Amino acid sequence: MKVWTPRFVSIVLVAAAALATPALAQPRPITLQEAVAMARRNALVVIQARGQSKTSAAAVRAAYGAFLPNVSLTAGATRQYTSGARTRVENGQVVTLPSQPWSSSAGLGANVDLFTGGRRFFDLRQARARDAAAEVNETAQQWNATLAAEQQYFNVLAARESQAAAATQLEQAELQRKTAIARVEARAATRSDSLRAEIQYRTAQLAVVDARNSVETSNAALTRVIGSPEPVTAAPADTSHPGLSLDEATLRQLAQNGPAVRQSKALLDAAVAGQRSAWTDYLPSLSASYSRTGSGIGNAPEFVANDFSYSGSLRFSAALPLFNQFQREQRITQAKVDQEIAEASLRDARLAADEDLTTQLGAFRSAEERVASLGASLAAAEEDLRVQQQRYAVGASTLLDVLSSQTQLNQARRDLIRARYDLRVAKAQLEALVGRDL
Repeated sequence: MKVWTPRFVSIVLVAAAALATPALAQPRPITLQEAVAMARRNALVVIQARGQSKTSAAAVRAAYGAFLPNVSLTAGATRQYTSGARTRVENGQVVTLPSQPWSSSAGLGANVDLFTGGRRFFDLRQARARDAAAEVNETAQQWNATLAAEQQYFNVLAARESQAAAATQLEQAELQRKTAIARVEARAATRSDSLRAEIQYRTAQLAVVDARNSVETSNAALTRVIGSPEPVTAAPADTSHPGLSLDEATLRQLAQNGPAVRQSKALLDAAVAGQRSAWTDYLPSLSASYSRTGSGIGNAPEFVANDFSYSGSLRFSAALPLFNQFQREQRITQAKVDQEIAEASLRDARLAADEDLTTQLGAFRSAEERVASLGASLAAAEEDLRVQQQRYAVGASTLLDVLSSQTQLNQARRDLIRARYDLRVAKAQLEALVGRDL
């Protein structure tokens, strides 16, 4: 009678589950450039910023339109029903009804502000400043979307590296398990060695499962952040460490002119223009209007006829508000407060840019050093494990020494993967801060 080992049973169950489960669509590999392009096109924050930019551009057109006259056309027609009678009584008087039942009218009117104390100029300046702020905000949101896409892309790369590390860990644990079993069967080691090797092997199996789940989760997150209609994953990429092509002084200059600072400056310009516009309420205004209207009667509606009687008027008016229940003062106070807040926001944006640059530059340099150091540590840990395995095979070392070396090697792999991820993300955050590729 054949005895089925637990490992064989688990393999059979896994294979049966794989056959019973329908195959899922494989994610499509994309490059980092493709992921960034899709994020800049599909990200919600980018779409919202793009809509705000369009609205601001429409406000600029409306501000220019304030210099143009308003023009309107009017037309109307009325029919009187006489019921056969040519006269009727209204307010005790006999009114003779016209023989032609339709009365029609048509008119043209126009009015324009000739002088508003300069308010239209300041409103135009404010609208243009807000439009500039909206454009800068769109750029900033594009870089925020870029940062989010790059972070998720790097998450996929890190998860894939972890999956490869877990596979290597399982391979080494399997080798160590076989060695321990062979030594126990040869009575060169105790059963405790085989049990510890078995635990190490099972732990490695769980690491493989966790790594596979991490890859699938990272792929789903990448698909969402770039707005892809189909599952995507990171394409096999060069794992070389990114470097910075600019020195610290240049980076600080770029940060002081980054998207966040430029947006705050544009909002300050808008606030200054708004305050100047508020002061124009104390100045007189001058406007002009013109209208021409024609009317007549007939058997049918007519809006242009030779027998129409026409009348026209040209009117100039001036107004000087003397008191409007302190509404002007309230508007000026609000505009002054908005300007003070905008000045404080610009100052804070510049200080925040300098702080963020210091933080992210320090994180980049730290991660760069860690990558170099952990690379050497990983090589040393791999060599240490190799030596301990050889010593254990000939009985010159204990299994505890081998397991300790294996644990150190696993930790070195995880630390190096994390350091590479931190290095990539730190560079991406610097690019989002200065608003350009580095």
